[in-house]
Amino acid sequence: MKSKELRESNPWRERNFVLVLEDGEEAFSAITRFAEEQKLTGASLTAIGAFRAATLGFFDFASKSYKEIPIPEQTEVLSAIGDIAVGDDGKASLHMHVVLGFSDASTKGGHFIKGTVHPTLEIMIRESAVGLRRKKRDDLGIALIDP
Repeated sequence: MKSKELRESNPWRERNFVLVLEDGEEAFSAITRFAEEQKLTGASLTAIGAFRAATLGFFDFASKSYKEIPIPEQTEVLSAIGDIAVGDDGKASLHMHVVLGFSDASTKGGHFIKGTVHPTLEIMIRESAVGLRRKKRDDLGIALIDP
């Protein structure tokens, strides 16, 4: 993993980063670890790149759990968008959705659970001027940002 803080862009003192993940890194844990190391309490992110394999999720409200969708093949990350907040445990909480492209030009998308980078994933992270808090909603079974 490589990263670079981009120059301060405004008087709110928000930081901007480019985070480049390398071949073989697991993306969800690497982004979360970076957020912890940088003490990000609120941020938005976008990414492009590719995965050797990935797992997406679709939330089933009846069971209050994610149905996992394994993708055991090479895909292009056509679009990834997400946010970083502070979870109930006080740690960085990543929420990200991705659209993956296949060699036949078909796509699949959903909640991002994990992905093995191959050969790279380029992530742009913009820190929020204020922190964000993600709280578990027992009635829904998921954690949502609580402004």
